[in-house]
Amino acid sequence: MNQPEKQVKWRSLIAEQKESGQSVAAFCRTRSLREGLFYYWKKQLQEVARPQFVEVQLAKPDLSQRHSRAVLGSTIEVRLRNGRSLMVAPEFDSSHLRALLAVVESES
Repeated sequence: MNQPEKQVKWRSLIAEQKESGQSVAAFCRTRSLREGLFYYWKKQLQEVARPQFVEVQLAKPDLSQRHSRAVLGSTIEVRLRNGRSLMVAPEFDSSHLRALLAVVESES
């Protein structure tokens, strides 16, 4: 079974469990599924479903706080949902930023 087929199978099982009203443990037990695998796929599918774009808001620069290595206006601050922020140079490599965001957001 290839990856898309697995995703379809597990989406169906997860929806079925939710509609059944059974606990995950009971649902898995009655279908001879490993509970850990159920949770693994539930998390995987939630991550796939996350939007690839997030809202961007422009904010006026805070002139009272100057970062030691950054010249005002030469960096971009990316604020994450978990309250952390990243400062990147305007010429940042977007693929590196995506990889960094994936790591930082997975730790929250």
